[in-house]
Amino acid sequence: MAAARTGRKQPSIRTLWAIAKSPELHMTDEDLHALVYRETGKESIKALTQGQISEVARVLQNMKDGVSRSTRAKRTDEGGDARTVQQRRKIYALTESLGWNDNPQRIQGFVKRMTGVDRLEWLNVAQCEKVIEGLKAILKRQERKEGEG
Repeated sequence: MAAARTGRKQPSIRTLWAIAKSPELHMTDEDLHALVYRETGKESIKALTQGQISEVARVLQNMKDGVSRSTRAKRTDEGGDARTVQQRRKIYALTESLGWNDNPQRIQGFVKRMTGVDRLEWLNVAQCEKVIEGLKAILKRQERKEGEG
């Protein structure tokens, strides 16, 4: 019924096979049957209800998306807003000075606290400026402490 409202076709058994045999997943027949059994408790794909077919299709699509996502580059200085490339390079230089580059979660956490944005490459120009100024302040405090000690 939801498909009728959105204009999309309901997934079919054919859809399940198409996703399972896609280049990203390369599932065998046994793999697909095991997944169907795990998700629905049914041993036969033909015995699935439309709701169960939709659920298995969603699980398969998420698996397929996860495979293609993990094969893409993980670097955060690639992609993102083209206007902030230089600012992000400055952020990486500052994090290198602070010794944070070995822990990407540290800079991502700092960015999240400062701007409320989860990923560095999603920042706009003003948010990058805010992060840069925050990192500069931390670096100054760190240099002052080292000078005193």
